[in-house]
Amino acid sequence: MRPFALAAAAAALAATASFAMQSPKLKLGKEVRLFNGKDFAGWTHYLSDPNVAMSDVWSVDKAEKAIICKGSPAGYIRTVKDYSDFVLKLDWRFSPVTKRAGNSGVLLRIVGEDKIWPRCIEAQLQSGAAGDFWLIDEARLNTPPDRVDRGTPRHRLRTRTNEKPIGEWNTYEITCHGGNVTLKVNGETLNEGTDADIASGKIGLQAEGSEIHFRNVVLRPILR
Repeated sequence: MRPFALAAAAAALAATASFAMQSPKLKLGKEVRLFNGKDFAGWTHYLSDPNVAMSDVWSVDKAEKAIICKGSPAGYIRTVKDYSDFVLKLDWRFSPVTKRAGNSGVLLRIVGEDKIWPRCIEAQLQSGAAGDFWLIDEARLNTPPDRVDRGTPRHRLRTRTNEKPIGEWNTYEITCHGGNVTLKVNGETLNEGTDADIASGKIGLQAEGSEIHFRNVVLRPILR
């Protein structure tokens, strides 16, 4: 191997090792239930078709205490408030009736105008790809070189797939701490990034063509 290739390989190995380091134990504040199980208090929405009512896409199953998203037209619901450093946990599943694979995402630290799609970091929820990052509208996040999709550099790949069968509930745990973002799916860390350039913003849930359900949307702020 040539000297420049050796140096590149060493740099890639060092970068990967740095992402594998254990984060210090975080001091967490009081739990904030972003979704109250009854209605969309604290949330607003944006849809690609302004003539479609929010209620035609997003509804609440009060018995399940779950958000039901029909998936079309494209858009999202988002919090009214901004959040900066936090641990966010939520459950999701695609339709337990049709059991069809689908697509959605959790939008982190949304800033700027509402549009398709707003500037943010997306924690992917496409079937088989939960744990991927998508960097939307030039949002920045550093990941190990082997996680960068060569065909689409704003796509950063997970280490593996550990989702449950389609139609069953899965759990996302997302930590945003300063410039660091960590994605855990069903209790396993599948992706990490550093040096995010967006420090604070809204949290959103995507409508992206598929029926998807959300529940137990809970945030705990990270204290300084």
